[in-house]
Amino acid sequence: MDPVLLVKAIILGIVEGLTEFLPISSTGHLILTNSLLDFSAAVGKARADAFEIAIQTGAIFAVIWVYKQRLLDVITRLGRDPKANRFAINVIVGFLPAVVLGLAFGKAIKAHLFAPVPVAIAFIVGALIILWAERLQARSGFRPRINDVDEMTWLDALKVGLMQCAALIPGTSRSGATIIGAMFLGLSRRAATDFSFFLGIPTLIGAGIYSLYKARDVLSADDIPLFGVGTLFSFIAAMICVRWLLKFIATHDFKAFAWYRIVFGIVILATAYYGLVDWHE
Repeated sequence: MDPVLLVKAIILGIVEGLTEFLPISSTGHLILTNSLLDFSAAVGKARADAFEIAIQTGAIFAVIWVYKQRLLDVITRLGRDPKANRFAINVIVGFLPAVVLGLAFGKAIKAHLFAPVPVAIAFIVGALIILWAERLQARSGFRPRINDVDEMTWLDALKVGLMQCAALIPGTSRSGATIIGAMFLGLSRRAATDFSFFLGIPTLIGAGIYSLYKARDVLSADDIPLFGVGTLFSFIAAMICVRWLLKFIATHDFKAFAWYRIVFGIVILATAYYGLVDWHE
């Protein structure tokens, strides 16, 4: 395996792990990083697409590890404990909208919006929504209706799942859509973040398996080192990021992420407009 290609895989893995669970869009960052590294040109678009989705499983395994005790408790009590049953049902219900809409519109979205400039625009629009949400909560003296994911009903889960569908647009951010959307629906910042993490488990693992299945004709055993390195570094970076985020939200809001999105989006648009960077798909 080409050492330069492995370095690119490591960089993409780190970018995925650091951005997957922050409200700044991992897909958007991967598209931009891919463009800068010419990763698609080096391995082929089909393999690059499969790689970018597959390394998300590394990030989600970090969540599984952080929440391993909670997940084990649910699994061992499933079928016997109403609370465990409700938790499992809520995750499944929240997961389904993304499956349905992803299969229906995913191909069209990928054909038209998976490019740096649309991503930059989505960065900025998403940032404005985050700032709006934070301003509304500050003005209204927000008191959460739900402080823990165990208090959620299946209807709450469905509504958050519908919010997650906004992340089909690259640059929107899956975690941003679910967390901010859940806060609009009355979840506390911690409950919204926890449920976003739990909802990501079937969503990202399912997307990874489906992506590898679709790309089975262009993948081979020679791709194992590339995918393995990217997934490993995604896991390590995500582990650091998840632990940090859970501490961060205890005392901070999401405004800093919104301003980051705005600045980043403007930089992408400006460099594209003035030809300073040759952004391409």
